Amino acid sequence: MSDIENQIVEEESVSSGKMLLSMGSIGLIAGILIVFTFQFTLPYINANEAAYLEKSIFDVLPGAVTKKVFTINDQKNIIPVTDEEATSFKIYACYSANDSLIGVAIEARDQGFQDVIRLIYGYSPEQQEIIGMKVLQSTETPGLGDKIEKDPEFIANFDNLNVTLTDDKKSLKVPISLVKGQKSNDSQISAITGATISSRAVTKMIAKSAELNIPVIAKNINVLKHSAPQEN
Repeated sequence: MSDIENQIVEEESVSSGKMLLSMGSIGLIAGILIVFTFQFTLPYINANEAAYLEKSIFDVLPGAVTKKVFTINDQKNIIPVTDEEATSFKIYACYSANDSLIGVAIEARDQGFQDVIRLIYGYSPEQQEIIGMKVLQSTETPGLGDKIEKDPEFIANFDNLNVTLTDDKKSLKVPISLVKGQKSNDSQISAITGATISSRAVTKMIAKSAELNIPVIAKNINVLKHSAPQEN
């Protein structure tokens, strides 16, 4: 190989090295910027999520003005939460201005069509009904799956959804179910046309959550009734 050819190879090698070094530097800088941006914005994201959750709790339980946070232990007893960040499952007992129990807001989540759907619903022990539902997190298909949080007719399913318990208070008298078209009873949810998968996901998570938690709430109802916050 001639001196000229050797020089060309060396120049190409140096050029490739510089290119790799530049690409690596750019990647490193981009990574640092991503981490910095995430850490900088995380407190704001968490604060916004907490504020939206707070608003949603009172949206699904109209008339409530105060709340107290509880969880359910392994013995199926409802106990106050002392550290919200360390408690994975929480329920929110909500009270009127005169400290009467309005109802309980319960979070639920499950896999939707695109990703996990997270929502909260309000349960009225007095009415034995779910009286409100609000989606907290969803990435369902715009125009179809996202109707679970935008379609008035679908959301109206949760204004008076019957969750009456059996006489022994251990299960729902009529399980919550999804139907296409006209409902035949008030324990059913009408599916959204073109978004059956998302409708089914919402129905499944609320049905499962209600079956697990509403009997526990009934068992501990006196604890909740007498636990209104001391300060509004």
